[in-house]
Amino acid sequence: MTASDSAPDLAYVALVVDGPEMSAAIFEKDFGLPRQDFSCGGSTVPAIAVGRSAMAFFRPDDPFLGPEAQKGVHHIAIGAGDPEAAARDSGLPTINGATDGIGGRPQIEIARDATAGVRTRLTPVLGMAPASSEIVERIDHLGVASADNHAARTAFIDRLGCVYESQQTDSEVETISENFTSDTYNYIFHTRPSQLIGSMRVTFITVGDTEFEFIQDLTTDVKADEARHDAAGTTRGDRSAIARYIAARGAGLHHIAFKTEDVAESLAKIKAGGHRTIDTVGRPGSRRALIGFMHPTMIGGVLMHFVAREEI
Repeated sequence: MTASDSAPDLAYVALVVDGPEMSAAIFEKDFGLPRQDFSCGGSTVPAIAVGRSAMAFFRPDDPFLGPEAQKGVHHIAIGAGDPEAAARDSGLPTINGATDGIGGRPQIEIARDATAGVRTRLTPVLGMAPASSEIVERIDHLGVASADNHAARTAFIDRLGCVYESQQTDSEVETISENFTSDTYNYIFHTRPSQLIGSMRVTFITVGDTEFEFIQDLTTDVKADEARHDAAGTTRGDRSAIARYIAARGAGLHHIAFKTEDVAESLAKIKAGGHRTIDTVGRPGSRRALIGFMHPTMIGGVLMHFVAREEI
């Protein structure tokens, strides 16, 4: 049995965008993934099947999300046939008791401060057939700007039954060298002491057929760089993005990543569809992967990237 077999299902991921219909259409047309609409409160929510899970698209002012929802990855729903029983078993504090979720399914919302900042709900799965396409196999991971990876492990592994996958530390070190060349005193080479300019601890926790990627900044004494969406990132830049996110929004869901066979080819297909990308080829990422980012304006403020990696 693999970790994905023993982990609870990921029922869906909620994405907040300016235009849910337009965003769903992009995933239908350019990603080749199927759509199904669900009633939710007084509105209709488009959902896209991907792997064994789904993405549901909402406007920022949708009452289902609660107050002051911002564009991006808003919340996740963990599959539970009986949400109230699952919430009791977890021992985690809940909000408002059972309410109607997507498609009229019952849902329980977990208090955000009990799940390391990740807005989490418990609900039955949506029942969409598993789906993949030429460029997307499944959701590879959901990136989380984390302030405390230990707290995340306690909440999602010990309380909610998810499964530990792996952990790594990403670091970027800067070393400056100087050359002195004299017509009398010859050549001298000097290296200054190395300086750590970016470091993150990354913890992967399996839910369904995907993972949470909890990214904790370890270089809190280093000022964050300015945000850039015009060039490929680095460890220093990625660390800065996490620091800026936590300063602005607090710990929480940061991005969504899709598993693909070939990052460069998938990025090229997205560009051919008239969309902007940040990367044009794959660059090194966690778990010996190659990654490539799309531009967050593609579906109205959600940061997304492709991942190509071997399963171990």
